[in-house]
Amino acid sequence: MQFEKLSIPDVVLITPQVFGDERGFFMETFRQSEFEAHCGNYRFVQDNHSKSKQGILRGLHYQLEKPQGKLVRVTQGEVFDVAVDLRESSPTFGQWVGVYLSAENKQMLWVPSGFAHGFYVTSEEAEFQYKCTDYYNPGDEHSIIWNDPDIKIQWPTTCTHPSLSDKDKLPLASYQKDSPNFKTI
Repeated sequence: MQFEKLSIPDVVLITPQVFGDERGFFMETFRQSEFEAHCGNYRFVQDNHSKSKQGILRGLHYQLEKPQGKLVRVTQGEVFDVAVDLRESSPTFGQWVGVYLSAENKQMLWVPSGFAHGFYVTSEEAEFQYKCTDYYNPGDEHSIIWNDPDIKIQWPTTCTHPSLSDKDKLPLASYQKDSPNFKTI
C-alpha cells in the first residue's frame, strides 16, 4: 500500500496494490501494522456501509464526546470526499482537503478524529464503506453546513443544489472559534 499525506498531513490518502488479470482483481484493503506505521495506533470498532444516488451530499458531520476517526472507501461509483480540520490547536484549523474516491481508483482516505467529514456523490450512485474508531452516538452528532461561507469548500461544479438530509440542511454550528454554538475538539 502507498500512504500519501495530504495538504493537512494527518489526513492520509491510501492507495492499495491491485493484482488483476482477465478473471478480476485482488487487493489488500487493510493491514493493521502498515496502518499504524503510517497513520497511528488506532483501533476500529464499527464498520458502516451506505448507498446514495447522484447529487446526494452527506455531511459535514463530527462528534465531540466520542469523536470518530474514519477510514473511508468507495466500492461502487464515485464520490468527492472532504475532511475539515476542527482541532482548534492545529495550524490547519478550519482548512479542508478533498479527494475523489471511486471503485475504479480503489483509494481510501484516513480521516482522524477531530475532523468534520462529508462526501458528495458524483456518479449515478455510490456505495460508501468506512471503519470507525468509536461507536456511533446519535446524541453526539454535530454538523456544519456544506456551503459554510468561511470554509469555502470547492465542491464539484455539478454541486449547485445537492440533495441533503433534514439534519444537514441547517448547520448545528459554525466552525468559527468565536461562535457561541461551536465547541472545538
